[in-house]
Amino acid sequence: MSRAGLEAAGIAAQNRRARHDYFIESTIEAGIMLTGTEVKSLRLGRASLQEAFAADKGGELFLINCYIPEYEASRWNHETRRPRKLLLRRRELGRLLGAVKREGISIVPLDIHWSQRGIAKVSLGIAKGKRKVDKRAAERDKDWRRSKARIMRARG
Repeated sequence: MSRAGLEAAGIAAQNRRARHDYFIESTIEAGIMLTGTEVKSLRLGRASLQEAFAADKGGELFLINCYIPEYEASRWNHETRRPRKLLLRRRELGRLLGAVKREGISIVPLDIHWSQRGIAKVSLGIAKGKRKVDKRAAERDKDWRRSKARIMRARG
């Protein structure tokens, strides 16, 4: 199996904060336009999606503020936080942009991962923001599930 095939299931970057801050209603997978040094840096797993978001620019969707560090072994490097075009089918793009305009929904990147063919893909979440009360309730439910599992393990 080729190197790309071995890394196919790997996640290059993950936005763990997104599920805490938003209600993710559905997800969609999009391609991402990258340069060669960006791909090499992603393969090292040093990218960050913490402050990233997807936005509309002239009828196209761009991933903004995603941090992919410079590749150290190259002198022809890329900008670390440049806008990167997301590749979607026209119908999917229209549905996403329409939902954002009508319903006040955000498009949040959840992770960057490798497809079976070794191509970088972005999982986008169609999301509504959580309030502080919602976050507390989610944390309380998570703690309860954790303690319930602990009790069930102790019982045998």
